[in-house]
Amino acid sequence: MRMNYQAAAPEAIKAMMALEIYLAKQSKAEDGVDKPLMELVKIRVSQLNKCAFCIDMHTKDARAMGETEQRIYALNAWHETPFFSARERAALAWAEANTLLPQGGVSDALYQDLRQHFNEAQLTNLTLAVAIINAWNRFGVSFAPDVGSYQPA
Repeated sequence: MRMNYQAAAPEAIKAMMALEIYLAKQSKAEDGVDKPLMELVKIRVSQLNKCAFCIDMHTKDARAMGETEQRIYALNAWHETPFFSARERAALAWAEANTLLPQGGVSDALYQDLRQHFNEAQLTNLTLAVAIINAWNRFGVSFAPDVGSYQPA
């Protein structure tokens, strides 16, 4: 680890964790996005950002929730596999578009496809989850925490 960013700015991390707590509560609500799908999104965004710590963390969390190895391994090629539902594909496409904004933005067609699977509250929370994991990835890539040290609760 290059530095302990959590100790260096504990209030910043507390604010980030408050957003995570909010999303965890929403995942249990009627209008929430289920936690297993959120983990798939977090893994995929972390792959795009090359954040080894977050990939390790979220694959462990996904496995603990019952996600299959096959689907986890196939996430970086989800377009080419039959392992993901239309709803999951829409969420993964949204996550990629919002992570790779300079490479094309978010098209109207993508938005319309997503709206077939998610209501406005879910779409807002999914977008927040993508924004948060992108922020965590920046901490993970910049400060290089010890990969492999994370254990699910």
